[in-house]
Amino acid sequence: MPARSLGGVHRGKIRWPFFVLPPPTASAAPLSIPCRLVRPAQPEPSLLTHFPDHTQTPLPLSLPDLPGRLAAMPPANDPPAALPLTLDLEDFKGDFSFDALFGNLVDELLPEFRGDDAAGVPPPPPPLLGAAPPVFPAVDELLGLFKHSCKELVDLRRQIDKRLQNLKKEVATQDAKHRKTLGELEKGVDGLFDSFARLDSRISSVGQTAAKIGDHLQSAESQRETASQTIDLIKYLMEFNSTPGDLMELSPLFSDDSRVAEAASIAQKLRSFAEEDVGRHGVASAVGSANASRGLEVAVANLQEYCNELENRLLSRFDTASQRRELSTMAECAKILSQFNRGTSAMQHYVATRPMFIDRRAILYKEIADTVRKEATTIMAVFPSPNEVMSILVQRVLEQRVTAILDKLLIRPSLASLPPIEEGGLLHYLRVLAVAYDKTKELAKELQSIGCGDLDIEGLTESIYVSHKDEYTEFEQASVRQLYQSKMAELRAEARQQSDSTGSIGRAKGASVTTSPQQLLSVTVVNEFVRWNEEAISRCTLLFSQPTTVAANVRSIFACLLDQVSQYLTEGLDRARESLNEAAVMRDKYGIGTSVSRRLAAAAASAAEAAAAQGESSFRSFMIAVQRCASSVAILQQYFSNTISRLLLPVDGAHPAACEDMGSAVSVVEAAAHKGLLQCIDTVMCEVERLLSSEQKATDYRSPDDGAAPDHRPTNACIRIVAYLSRVLEVAFSALEGLNKQSFLTELGNRLHKGLLNHWQKFTFSPSGGLRLKRDITEYGEFVRSFNAPSIDEKFELLGIMANVFIVAPESLASLFEGSPSIRKDALRFIQLRDDYKTAKIASMLNSIMSE
Repeated sequence: MPARSLGGVHRGKIRWPFFVLPPPTASAAPLSIPCRLVRPAQPEPSLLTHFPDHTQTPLPLSLPDLPGRLAAMPPANDPPAALPLTLDLEDFKGDFSFDALFGNLVDELLPEFRGDDAAGVPPPPPPLLGAAPPVFPAVDELLGLFKHSCKELVDLRRQIDKRLQNLKKEVATQDAKHRKTLGELEKGVDGLFDSFARLDSRISSVGQTAAKIGDHLQSAESQRETASQTIDLIKYLMEFNSTPGDLMELSPLFSDDSRVAEAASIAQKLRSFAEEDVGRHGVASAVGSANASRGLEVAVANLQEYCNELENRLLSRFDTASQRRELSTMAECAKILSQFNRGTSAMQHYVATRPMFIDRRAILYKEIADTVRKEATTIMAVFPSPNEVMSILVQRVLEQRVTAILDKLLIRPSLASLPPIEEGGLLHYLRVLAVAYDKTKELAKELQSIGCGDLDIEGLTESIYVSHKDEYTEFEQASVRQLYQSKMAELRAEARQQSDSTGSIGRAKGASVTTSPQQLLSVTVVNEFVRWNEEAISRCTLLFSQPTTVAANVRSIFACLLDQVSQYLTEGLDRARESLNEAAVMRDKYGIGTSVSRRLAAAAASAAEAAAAQGESSFRSFMIAVQRCASSVAILQQYFSNTISRLLLPVDGAHPAACEDMGSAVSVVEAAAHKGLLQCIDTVMCEVERLLSSEQKATDYRSPDDGAAPDHRPTNACIRIVAYLSRVLEVAFSALEGLNKQSFLTELGNRLHKGLLNHWQKFTFSPSGGLRLKRDITEYGEFVRSFNAPSIDEKFELLGIMANVFIVAPESLASLFEGSPSIRKDALRFIQLRDDYKTAKIASMLNSIMSE
């Protein structure tokens, strides 16, 4: 049997258990097994016995190939020592696999169980005749192989245990040596730390001593330098104090152009010292020390002259460099000039020589901003204090250039002589003012973003418009009044033109303006008033920011709107009332007398019909005017809530005062409307009375003389009146709303109820006439039910009950008062209108009823 390597991992399937024999039976024939089973006298240790915990994780050992170590397997009857298998520790290093080890042991003995080359193994020989086939013929060989393998594995384990013991001893020895070495090192390190600490303490001590020595040296050097500078300054001061006005004998320092900065600094120091000493000399002279500092006045004068000359020379050099755009030279000169009066002369000189202040041509705000932005770049690169220069520049821009532009744009008109509306009127000036102010504020913000130092640019901007803002409110009020007058003149002209074309009654009478109220009263016009006021309020909030000032101006401007709306609506209602008055005059003029001819009566009746038509038209016109008044007042209230209120609320008392003003203005309009509505009721009742007088016949409520059946239809007068009321009140239902509608219809219902009662007092009633009267009352009641006035409905219901006094028999009259005692007084008057009142002796019956 050839040898095989144990390192190759067998990938075939192994069937467990593969050496279990079936239990013997009595009838079975003896087994004929080609190999001999070796049964040891005592049980041998199996592979699982030596590795009881074979299911645990194996050691990280590898199983390499063992070529040539596994020789051909001897027969099963050979002793185990003859087996050629030899195992080594190297086989168990790396990725060890027990399945691979076991597979390599049994692959040669069990080729039929290998998945890869099982097809090449010849089938086992057929069993002998009459003998049972062996169940597992290789069992003896496997037992021998396993015994030998177990023995070698035991030997290997012993070798490994011995090596582990040796390694433990070596590790313990090395650990003891390592601990000893570490202890010695720790002692050495502690010594080093102590040495370093002593060295650090010494270094610190030496450093402190060196620092003190350095401070002393620096102080001595500073004193030496100060003494040297003092000596030089005294020498220079003596030079300036030598001869008045003589600057020729000065040191070269003061004439050397390359040392101008040093000369300027020294000159300023000498000048400051000399002026201070002269000041002290003056004080000392007052107490008797006249000779304290004689002669420094000459030095002061010479230094002043020298500083002025040097400053002028530097300014000249600065101008030359500015023309050449030599920024470095400009910066050098500006730095030196900053020592003279903090550089104020240089800053002002630079700003004054800018082209934008020399060129007098008109420029726009955008050009100003662009120019200032360019100048800011130069200023930042040249001047040591650029913010101060920018403050001077921006201030001059606003005071000179912006003011010049505004003087040309804002020509303030005179309130005594307003500019004509054709040329824009006061509104043009106010609009230009608002636009100019807004643009100036934008320019100021842009200049502030560019840079203006500590300049209060907002306060400076406001100061430019002080003269315009002082009289702003008066101009705004005059403007809206001018617009109102112009609009009224335009409406009158249109009305006059229409009157000329239509030939109205008012024109025939020579009235100045007489036309329909639809033409003179328009919601569009009121909207225009509100638009003017809203524009004025927007200008006010733009020009002013203080809440108190804003509230005061807003209230004044809003008061103009209240006056305009109140006047416009009141005049429109008054003109509508004039139409009602004209209709009333016409109605009275063509009233029919009692004794006139038939021809005259017919002409008067025709004229009365025309007057009635005129009255109905006037009624409709006034109702439309009232409707438009209501819409206009609603627009006014909405404008107050949306715009005016939020501007007045921040100030105590301003909002209630404005509400009171608006209430007063609206009450004037309501009073005019109330008068007109009463006239409308008079117009309606006059027509009702005319219809009752002309259409109601004396026979309507009597029994027919010809014996015909009574007519139970409403009378012609009732039909005409209900038709008239339905037609004329249709516009009232749509024009009036809320309490106005309720009050008007209630008053009209009461007047109608009273008028009918007075009218029916003129007739006598038969029982059939009473039925017809009740039919008329029902028609009237059905109509007034549309008023939605419960009190009026109740009155007409009582009228229907009272009409029963004409229908019932005389002896039943007493029962009518039992359920409704409130109508007794009116019912007694109605009873007297019965046609049988005297014949049936109803009066005596009534006396008995009243006595009860």
